[in-house]
Amino acid sequence: MKLNAGNLGNIAAGIVTPGYARSTAGATIVHIGVGGFFRAHQAVYLDDLLQLATQPAWHYCGVGLLPQDSAMRDAMQAQDCLYTVVEHSAAGDVARVIGAMSEFLFAPDDPQAVLEKLAHPDTRIVSLTITEGGYYINHGTGKFDPGHADIVHDLAHPQAPHFAFGYLAEALERRRQRGLVPFVVMSCDNLENNGDVTRMALLGFAQLRDPALHAWLERECHFPNSMVDRITPATTDVHRALVAAQFGIDDAWPVVAEPFRQWVIEDQFAHGRPDWERVGAQMTDDVRPYEKMKLRLLNASHQALCYLGMLLGYRYAHEAMADDRIRTLVRAMMQTEVIPLLATPAGINLQQYCDTVIERFSNPALNDQLARIGTEGSARIPKFVLPSIVEALQAGRPITLLSLTVACWLRYLTGIDEAGRPMPINDPHAARLQALVLRVGANPQDLLAQHDLFGDLGQNQAFFALLQAQLGSLYRDGVEHTLVRMAAASTP
Repeated sequence: MKLNAGNLGNIAAGIVTPGYARSTAGATIVHIGVGGFFRAHQAVYLDDLLQLATQPAWHYCGVGLLPQDSAMRDAMQAQDCLYTVVEHSAAGDVARVIGAMSEFLFAPDDPQAVLEKLAHPDTRIVSLTITEGGYYINHGTGKFDPGHADIVHDLAHPQAPHFAFGYLAEALERRRQRGLVPFVVMSCDNLENNGDVTRMALLGFAQLRDPALHAWLERECHFPNSMVDRITPATTDVHRALVAAQFGIDDAWPVVAEPFRQWVIEDQFAHGRPDWERVGAQMTDDVRPYEKMKLRLLNASHQALCYLGMLLGYRYAHEAMADDRIRTLVRAMMQTEVIPLLATPAGINLQQYCDTVIERFSNPALNDQLARIGTEGSARIPKFVLPSIVEALQAGRPITLLSLTVACWLRYLTGIDEAGRPMPINDPHAARLQALVLRVGANPQDLLAQHDLFGDLGQNQAFFALLQAQLGSLYRDGVEHTLVRMAAASTP
């Protein structure tokens, strides 16, 4: 049965469907970057909340900015913005239909419609999942990069932008001219201090565009930090077939996720917000301890297992975690090299958190692709792994396994695994980095000189020597031998 509003009443019993009147009117959250994670995370929280009320007070309007978002446009428009979320675990599959997103706008079709939606008085919050690389931050300096080609384009065409910050700035300028308050801008990407990073990027863009807009935003606009967590594999035809066969729903773009989800939000919403705390989100004055814990433990460990796993020919996270040597290294990296650098967030036991991370990565029902986890390593390694290395070096603590993660990433950039098979590389800097890796091999000196990635860490001799030794082992002795040796050294 085709999924759409007219068929909701015919969905099989036991599958939760929207029990509320869906509307495109009233308080709006515009979300830019409608991918699987947003649909399995933020939209699910709002769907939970709307199920508690007789009339919805909020709804999502999804926005796709990039040409490749046309496939999502086609799926969502054909299905009245409804889609299926399947919670996938060893205990079984549970499906529900999500209705919290009532609209989807595709910017290349009608950029003015998107700008006017953002500028509309009903739009109170604009949330973002635009990937770690979408904030135009130079990782070497930690500052906004005004020279990026996307930024240069949108500054030259302020009324006809192509990218997120150009759209935000133009819509906010329209609100300023109309005497409206700015919307709250909420990043839901995996960035440490993601609200602060968003503020720096948008204010940096606004300063170049118009100092008066910059001054208004600096004074009036709010950028709450948040921590988001849910493992969400990319949707495949296997997932579509599963939803059709197991639940009788013809859904062009379902999303599969683990049962676990977490959302910690800094409570900075000047003009109202959904009561997310009623459905399990944690509102707080300080997200940073939770954010740092998640990025440095879960996300850094994801990087460790994905590059090791791909180099050894594994395709999925659970396959890599079934290799006791990888499992040993991931746990040892968290426990011996990262946890000592962390403050313990309120209500969290860090050892138990590590156990949960291992359990989640090992979920065989998810089939989470290592290639997905390894996407945009040039943005993720500097955000998830290098900060711990910097802090550990300052504290005189070990960095052996953290630096091995970096070494495996660099070896992965050759594009060939241990058995000589090609590996997919999805990275905006792939051409530059792969050319460097293939030229320098086991000598990382020129790689560490890439200041936009490594910053001042690239000049640290202790890190250079360790990374050179590990790359030498990966190239000379092979990934398998290196893994055996490192796992033996890390076993208690």
